[in-house]
Amino acid sequence: MSQPIFGLEGQTALITGAGRGMGVGIARMLGRLGAKVVINDFYPERAEETANQLRTEGLEAFAAPADITDYELVAAMVAKVTAEVGPIDILVSNAGVPTDGMDYKKFADSTPDDWKKFVNLNMFGLMNVCHAIVPSMAERRYGRIVAITSESWRAGLPMGIAAYAASKAGAVGFIRHLAAETGRSGITVNALSLGTMNNWDSDALAKKTCFVPRAGSPEDVGAGVAYFASKEASWVTGQVLPLNGGSLTA
Repeated sequence: MSQPIFGLEGQTALITGAGRGMGVGIARMLGRLGAKVVINDFYPERAEETANQLRTEGLEAFAAPADITDYELVAAMVAKVTAEVGPIDILVSNAGVPTDGMDYKKFADSTPDDWKKFVNLNMFGLMNVCHAIVPSMAERRYGRIVAITSESWRAGLPMGIAAYAASKAGAVGFIRHLAAETGRSGITVNALSLGTMNNWDSDALAKKTCFVPRAGSPEDVGAGVAYFASKEASWVTGQVLPLNGGSLTA
């Protein structure tokens, strides 16, 4: 029998920042498609709780806590996952909000320390996990990398998130260049750019700004990642897919 479309049986997927929110939706979707899902989170208890929940749903899930802004910890995590679960076929770089939250403030009122926490997570965190995983993918001539970014990188907003948006824009630039470097090694590298999501009190805003009048959900994000992670998307790389309900169309 042929494998179902978008099937991920036999593959291992590492999702960063997957202890809650959109990351859980991504892990659940990939697990339902047959992947072994590895839940990374800064907080060990949150990673384990999510992995336990997914196991109760009949999915094959493992916890892999680590601070992805620390390259040595990332390298150790990847080595442990590879030894205990298997080589990583799919990397979803989902972690995007620092542990102390977004801390909205105008750029003029911010400090270099405020900027660094976003750059460290959204740029260096992404680069750390890619650097640790890409060599193995290249050796096996197969890999899927999906970065979760934000529509804030391409639309100016008076919300006090300039440093966050800059770090997301940097992530977009990085994935395009990494795609150019790795395409001939069987690796695709893409990004999902999220609009207004339902992880905060956002329904009223979404109804005003989105053609589809609702905020995005973890299930929406999981579906987008599933496409990029699939074998069917083997000719799609270096791309950014807006997932925004139509709030931006250009």
